[in-house]
Amino acid sequence: MSDTSAPSTASEPIRVFILDDHEVVRRGVRDLLEAEEGIAVVGEASDARQALARVPAARPQVAVLDVRLGDDAGGDHAGIEVCRELRARMPELVCLMLTSFDDDEALFDAIMAGASGYVLKQINGADLVSAVRTVASGTSMLDPRTTARVMARLRGGSADPQPAEPEQPSVLDRLSPREREILELIGEGLTNREIAERLYLAEKTVKNRISAILSKLGVGRRIQAAMIAGRLRERSS
Repeated sequence: MSDTSAPSTASEPIRVFILDDHEVVRRGVRDLLEAEEGIAVVGEASDARQALARVPAARPQVAVLDVRLGDDAGGDHAGIEVCRELRARMPELVCLMLTSFDDDEALFDAIMAGASGYVLKQINGADLVSAVRTVASGTSMLDPRTTARVMARLRGGSADPQPAEPEQPSVLDRLSPREREILELIGEGLTNREIAERLYLAEKTVKNRISAILSKLGVGRRIQAAMIAGRLRERSS
């Protein structure tokens, strides 16, 4: 029967790795997560070098990464560079960025690095656990308000110090007219259901089209595609 495998799947804990340069924070996050049923902390690191060496061996599902890592060469955004590198090596890994500062620049960079979520260290314990479970399930922790802030920054003309490769015309030319239309609607912030209603398509069809768009653009997150759409809109205005 189809449900015979359900118990073993349900019993598998979410494997989490923690990167933070403060031992007290690492211990606090570890104790909090390990107290939860269905979550296992499989490793930790205090700097970028350790994280890049240990994460592939630990094979976590979720990496909780501090944005700012003290003395690391990457500076204020060293954790984001770790996210970028780990995602390149392990596309199945999801990264949850943890920071003390509500920084739009770091938020923007984290999204472009492939992070699935971005939360402040002031978050309470229950919400952090919920965030880990959310990103582990494949759902983004970037809410509409956060997305709006990033898009507003983009429309405001702030320079992106590292333009994303998917902006290159040779990549965008791979999209069909319908896919470009859907990309534009993604940039407007529409949900799959809203896009389906606007274009008179089945919601499943829209979902499949968006998966194809992300693949063609070489990005893994819907918000990254939205940013590309925003840049295209700026260029054409």
